[in-house]
Amino acid sequence: MTVAAPPSAVPLAPPPTLGALAGVFARVGLLGFGGPAGQIALMHRMIVDERGWLTERRYLAALNYCMLLPGPEAQQLATYVGWHLHGVRGGLVAGTLFLLPGFVLITAIAAVYAAVGETPLVEALFLGLKAAVLAIVVEALIRIGRRALTTRLALGLAAAAFLAIFVFRIPFPLVILAAALIGAVAGRGTPRALDTGDPPRPRGAAGTVATAATWIAVWAFLPVLVALVTGLDGTFARLGAFFSSLAVVTFGGAYAALAYVAQAAVETYGWLTAPEMLDALAMAETTPGPLVLVLVFIGYLAGFREPGGLDPTVGGLLGALVTAWVTFVPSFLWIFVGAPHVERILASPRLGAALSAVTAAVTGVILNLTVWFTLNVLFTRVETVAVGPLALTVPDPASLDVTALGLALVAAVLVFQVKAGLAVTLGASAALGLLVTYGPKLF
Repeated sequence: MTVAAPPSAVPLAPPPTLGALAGVFARVGLLGFGGPAGQIALMHRMIVDERGWLTERRYLAALNYCMLLPGPEAQQLATYVGWHLHGVRGGLVAGTLFLLPGFVLITAIAAVYAAVGETPLVEALFLGLKAAVLAIVVEALIRIGRRALTTRLALGLAAAAFLAIFVFRIPFPLVILAAALIGAVAGRGTPRALDTGDPPRPRGAAGTVATAATWIAVWAFLPVLVALVTGLDGTFARLGAFFSSLAVVTFGGAYAALAYVAQAAVETYGWLTAPEMLDALAMAETTPGPLVLVLVFIGYLAGFREPGGLDPTVGGLLGALVTAWVTFVPSFLWIFVGAPHVERILASPRLGAALSAVTAAVTGVILNLTVWFTLNVLFTRVETVAVGPLALTVPDPASLDVTALGLALVAAVLVFQVKAGLAVTLGASAALGLLVTYGPKLF
């Protein structure tokens, strides 16, 4: 007996033109606030719910695959969607447009920051944006949870994944591996059908090797060229080498890498100070695109301060470009090499069940990110307290930011009651942030 895939919110539509695909991902790039949870939910709404370009099952399968990869899963998911609809061209268009607005904005902010230091106006603007992002992340968690947590096993896996990461600090890859093994055993023997209308993606070993070799060469091209021109022991060579290695080992999204990056960037390389690292994270959280765009901020400051004989601004731009290149090009490599095999995974009963379990565990991971983000938005002092084998993230109640709480409640009303769009919610919240900061000074 064959079990049909769950239906999409709308019937599967014909593939879009490349121009239509570019238009949608340009919007995703501009409105992709809220970190991976918000971005994944936004793409789901625009790709599955509104346009029917992918089925629900295909989207979740792609998400599962991307969550197993190192690097920014939301950008990888965007690249997969583009690849699925328009091959390599579509993947390049979708993945690049997903990143471009955030890259431009964070680079511009880094340039202002490096030149003048504190940016009170930007901080006031981001005060409201943080509150809006909090409401958007919560809404994304609810949206994904409703679709993924449909069985007791799924609920149990989500809860276990949350506790494993939030309380016990178990490494993310181990959590996902455990969920996949449990799903494979629990779902053994359950046949699963491929989605109808999926184009065949045959590729032999030679094609896979050729694709991998091509994208490894693309990945290495810019950092090697810059290192040869500016010096193998210079800042840009170190940026390329450090962030290339990071791109291979950072499973679990941006938060899994931030502690390591902060320690290395501040203590080992001296590219920026600890307070500057916190500023960088705050800016990245409230700009569109993946949270790991915070690395671009670090790259700009490193190149600006140690330009190796170049003009500081040129050095900053080059540092930002090298950092972005070695951070995000590997995502294209993982997708273009591995995506053709997602079809096979879906057709396998055990692997299909394993991926369903991973979806549930990922929901728990997103809950962890949501709690982390909530604590850091609403409280100005948050610390980790060790209690035996537990490591609890605890806010200082006296540090509750009443202004941030009020703005978050307004944003929640806009999202859950008014059903306002992302642009309206973000725009209104940003305006309120400016008003509460500068309004008292004007009256």
